[in-house]
Amino acid sequence: MTLQAILTHPRLKLFLALSRTPHGIIDIATPALAALLCLGHFPSPVTTLLGLITVFAGYTAVYALNDLVDYRADREKIRAGEYAGGEDYMDLDSLLMRHPLARGVLTLPEGILWAGGWALVAMIGAWLLNPVCFYIFLAGGLLEAIYCLLWRVTPLRALINGIVKTLGAVAAVYAVNPQPSALFIFVLFAWIFFWEIGGQNIPNDWTDIEEDRRFRARTIPVKLGPARAGLLALACLVAAFLSTFLLVWVSPLTFGFIHLLALAAMGVWLLLLPVLRLVDANDRKQAMDLFNKASYFPLSVFGVVLVRLLIF
Repeated sequence: MTLQAILTHPRLKLFLALSRTPHGIIDIATPALAALLCLGHFPSPVTTLLGLITVFAGYTAVYALNDLVDYRADREKIRAGEYAGGEDYMDLDSLLMRHPLARGVLTLPEGILWAGGWALVAMIGAWLLNPVCFYIFLAGGLLEAIYCLLWRVTPLRALINGIVKTLGAVAAVYAVNPQPSALFIFVLFAWIFFWEIGGQNIPNDWTDIEEDRRFRARTIPVKLGPARAGLLALACLVAAFLSTFLLVWVSPLTFGFIHLLALAAMGVWLLLLPVLRLVDANDRKQAMDLFNKASYFPLSVFGVVLVRLLIF
């Protein structure tokens, strides 16, 4: 079987859907960005290649783990016909298929083997990069499972989600610098944490608010209501927007006015304007628009850093 045949195989599409690969590929920009900002230059080719393989494997495994832990809850939603966030809401997580495991097009053993195989690749790569990265990956997997299990327990689970999203970038920092600046780690953590809560967690849960109410889920939009959830998302994204400039300031890489202007423009376009529209409209369409646009924000910052390193 040729490589093209493998990549276009319909079964592979289902596994990629399980791992939300389109979103995962975009997420790879965040740890890559963290490594570049920490070093101020490109790491060695070997570290770069090994890091990319490890990060891809890690995101592939953790996203699949999310669906494995949520398997029963997702099947319950689908059987009840209450899955409002289906293919009619084309977010990044639904480009291929949303929850193929719960829909029965993949079996549970297949999902476990897929997630376990990629987790093994991620653990080997993480250990080779820096044993600290290995333990960070294990912590991320454990916290992701806890996050899923708290769906009907507390909206504070969003804090765990925010922590999990920071760990890939933190691991990337330790992969290129065994003794990074504590200030850099703190600012990086805050930047990703606030972006995740305001631009990913809240708007994503917002699109499922009606079904979450029916299934007695405890999410931020369910607990606070749409209006206050929107204001919380706004506060988080303002913090993330401001943290962007603090992050580039604590980096050894220097940035000119044109770079800072580009960062500001993308922050306004991808974060602030979408969340302001959500606060104003309080509807699912704006929540999904915020989720989709905010997903590209770390990638856009990564693009600015690449321009700075490669061109000027």
